[in-house]
Amino acid sequence: MLQAAVVSNGVYGLESCFGSNKRVAYRFLPVTADFSPELDGFDLLIVPNGSDHVAMGRARDRVASFVARGGLLFCFDGWFTDWIPGNRWVRDASKPTRDIRYRCERDRHGLLNGVPIDELAFHHGVSGWWACGYIDPAAGADAVLVDTWNRPVAVLDERTAKGAMFLTASGPLIDGPIEGKMGLKRFYENLIDYAQQRVSTPAGV
Repeated sequence: MLQAAVVSNGVYGLESCFGSNKRVAYRFLPVTADFSPELDGFDLLIVPNGSDHVAMGRARDRVASFVARGGLLFCFDGWFTDWIPGNRWVRDASKPTRDIRYRCERDRHGLLNGVPIDELAFHHGVSGWWACGYIDPAAGADAVLVDTWNRPVAVLDERTAKGAMFLTASGPLIDGPIEGKMGLKRFYENLIDYAQQRVSTPAGV
């Protein structure tokens, strides 16, 4: 079973978003004034949508050490402080949301298998809901999903560290559907498949 740490700044309902899963044991890490989480013993660190990136900035060295020794990071939120090794989030609201579409660019691990991409593009008939800005990825990282202007909005980085990082440009994912969008649940399950494979066969083995 995967051992996963979930960063929690007390957002109502978060624990139900990462609750019961036969393949994952979740432990919530409350954000404190001196946030510096101990990540030994975890396979996966999850930073959900709506997280405190000031606190994550304070914990950047802990995160860097975690992925350097083989840990997995899933960040489902645009990060406005520089705490993710090698990758940068760029906020950009200059593009009209009506023009935003997403497409698969490079998905070597099948993370988008069974995921209707229109579920990511449209929310109540309005496009562009799944990304607020884009990602400037690390050298060699995979742009799994790009937008209308070929800007990465979901990135898998297996190059920067011994571990791996899956990052979205604020696109939320949880352990379940979001407002009935079963494709998002499938996306998350595909990521857990990937995490299990990485843990059972570490990089370089």
